[in-house]
Amino acid sequence: MIWKIFLVQEHGRSRKLSKIWVINERVRVGLAESLSTYVMMVFGLGSVAQVVTGRGAFGEYLSVNLGFGLGVAMGMHIGGRVSGAHMNAAVSFSMCLFGRLGWRMLPVYILCQLIGSFLAAGTIYSLYYDAIYHYCGGNLTVSGPKATAGIFATYPAPYLSLPAGFLDQVIGTAMLLLCLMALSDQRNQPAPSGSEPIAVGLLVLLIGVSLGSNSGYAINPSRDLGPRIFTAIAGWGPEVFRAGNGWWWVPVLAPMVGGVTGASIYKVFVELHHPSPCEHRREIEDEAEEEAAPLDMQKNLSPEVCV
Repeated sequence: MIWKIFLVQEHGRSRKLSKIWVINERVRVGLAESLSTYVMMVFGLGSVAQVVTGRGAFGEYLSVNLGFGLGVAMGMHIGGRVSGAHMNAAVSFSMCLFGRLGWRMLPVYILCQLIGSFLAAGTIYSLYYDAIYHYCGGNLTVSGPKATAGIFATYPAPYLSLPAGFLDQVIGTAMLLLCLMALSDQRNQPAPSGSEPIAVGLLVLLIGVSLGSNSGYAINPSRDLGPRIFTAIAGWGPEVFRAGNGWWWVPVLAPMVGGVTGASIYKVFVELHHPSPCEHRREIEDEAEEEAAPLDMQKNLSPEVCV
């Protein structure tokens, strides 16, 4: 059974509560993951649309970084306790590989992330339809001075080769997963409870302002592929897959490699070297004894000596 409707008795009659509980795990997770990704992408793509169509009057490159960073934070608030709000196929794949998510859930996560990002692209296209057509004169192009496809998906800078772009995406996603592993490591220095969304949002902002200029720091197959498919359907055509020497596959494959790389680095350099729970408890007890030792010595002194 997927849906469960609660009933209550009121004056001898049953009435439906305005609450429907979804008890199927995949449905609950899928709904939360779709909505989280949708919200993140609406804020992120919306910030790009404002900068591009406003010709810099309504923001600049930092605005895009802030839009995606805060969008990630809001997405985590929406689905964090239900699906984990991965909003990123590279994150979901890495979590499966390291045993933190069942493989049977991976197709659900990826599909729902793509749906959320596709719908977000449609929302921003509808919202900025007039602005886009006014900006480009009705000519929807992928490259050139009035290109607008970059509002929705990422494209490499003119100087960037495919190998360099692949490395760019690997390193950016590796930094993302490395830091995400640290922020969630309860035996190290995790983000304080309740502050995880803003911590991850700041992490995405940091990656954007430091590693984003080469190719728009997609670092997320779901973020890039869904809107790219939308633009192919909405009027930009198959050129969205041919541009940049066939760039489209780089932000799909490279983040997968980078995510596993970053998570592995953290595990090898830090997580595997944590003391066992018993040793950790013993260390805490020893530290407590050392801190209490001066107080115990002071208690044993006579009043005359203490004066």
